Amino acid sequence: MAFRRPPEEERPDAAAARAREPRVNHRIRVPEVRLIGVDGEQLGIVATEVALRMAQTDGVDLVEVAPTARPPVCRLMDFGKFKYLQKKRQQEAKRSSTHIEVKEVKFRPKTEKHDYETKMAHARRFIEQGHRLKVTVMFRGREMAFTDASRIKLEEIARHLADVAVMDVAPKVEGRTMSMMMNPKRGAGAAPVAGAPGTGGKSAGGNEADA
Repeated sequence: MAFRRPPEEERPDAAAARAREPRVNHRIRVPEVRLIGVDGEQLGIVATEVALRMAQTDGVDLVEVAPTARPPVCRLMDFGKFKYLQKKRQQEAKRSSTHIEVKEVKFRPKTEKHDYETKMAHARRFIEQGHRLKVTVMFRGREMAFTDASRIKLEEIARHLADVAVMDVAPKVEGRTMSMMMNPKRGAGAAPVAGAPGTGGKSAGGNEADA
């Protein structure tokens, strides 16, 4: 048996998009609905035909807002205006959302003072830009014996960044590294680390050095 090719509006992609929208007006085929008026007033359970006539009289649409209820809940509203405002809110939310990345700074168990200050400046800049921050201490060979001291170092770094960040994940060992996660503190501003160079230069992940 041959199957008729569905028209454009009924093809799978269009049908799926339509299925995600609430049923409106004559697509609502249950015998009765629990009706909410234009201003949010509860109108009780009414026959669907009556609700459709009310919508037509008021120049609005009958929109199914709770299809799984028994009976389904419908509301009288301007569905075109509702979709427009919903799309506008989504666009505004997308524009206002900030793309947050996870930045990382890496230390060694014995990092020289200048290198330490450089990395702290990078860490502070990443946080002030609104990114999450991963602070990692990397171990080589017998340096795994310094895990306790490295944990203290990470906690000290967290204290130095406490004016702009909060610890999200406490220091923990992962293989031959120990790391913690920090999130920006809302509404915080901070001055650069004392003695640290400017925000330019190489990436924070490079130039690990042993003292």
